[in-house]
Amino acid sequence: MSKISLFIIIFNLSSIGLFAQFGSGKLGISLNAVYTTSAEVFLNPNSSDLEARNRSFLLEDIWNPGIDIRYRFSSEFILGLNVEYIEKTANQPNLTAFIGNQVYVFEVEDGFQTIPIELTAYYFFPFSTDHFKFLMGAGLGYYYGQFIRKFSDVGLEVTQRKSSLGILVATSMDYMILDNLSARFEMKFRNPQYNVSSKYTKTEVEYQGNTVQLTENPFETKVDINGLTFVLGVVVQI
Repeated sequence: MSKISLFIIIFNLSSIGLFAQFGSGKLGISLNAVYTTSAEVFLNPNSSDLEARNRSFLLEDIWNPGIDIRYRFSSEFILGLNVEYIEKTANQPNLTAFIGNQVYVFEVEDGFQTIPIELTAYYFFPFSTDHFKFLMGAGLGYYYGQFIRKFSDVGLEVTQRKSSLGILVATSMDYMILDNLSARFEMKFRNPQYNVSSKYTKTEVEYQGNTVQLTENPFETKVDINGLTFVLGVVVQI
C-alpha cells in the first residue's frame, strides 16, 4: 500500500470520528446575538452632484437578533440558513422643509430596517477537537429592507424597493458544552446594500406650533451595511 493511500484512509477515518463527536444530531438550531460595527445611509444616492451623492451619515454599534439552522450532509459539509432582523436609527439634522416661505433644517430620527436571509455552505475542519469545532463558510444573502424616518406624527411608505443579493464569507467556532449543546462564536464578512424609494404619508405636519410643509414626491435612499459582523449564539443539536 502506498503512503498516499494510507494517508487518505487515515484522513477519512479521522473525519468520520470527528463527525460523530459533533453532537448527537445532524440538525443544529442556534439563537444568536449579532453585532455589526457600522452602517451608512446615503440620502441622495442619485444626485448629479458628486459631493451630495457621496454624503452619508454613520450608524455604529448595531445589535440585532438572529436564528441560524444548520444541517450536516456529510462529515465535511454543512448547509446553513440564517435569518436576522436589523433595525438602527439615530437623531440627525437631515430634514429640509418649509415653514411658510422659509427653509428650515430639522433634526429627525433616521435609520433603516433590514431582514437578511442567508444561505451558507460550511466546511468542517478535520483538525477540530472534542470541544472545539471549526468551520469556514461561503454563501449568498438576500437583503430586504426599508428606510426609517421619524418626525412628529408623519410616517413613510415605500413606493419602490430594490432588494439586493450579496456574497458572504464566514468563519465559525462551536464550543461543545454538552453532547447536544454548544456556544457559537462567528465572524462574517458581508456588505448588504440596497436602495429604497419612500414618500411621506402626509405633506403637512404640526411641529412646535408651526405647520411644516413636506415634499409630496418620493425620494430615494441607499443603505450600506459595510461593517464587520460578529455572532454569539447558543446551539442545540437535534
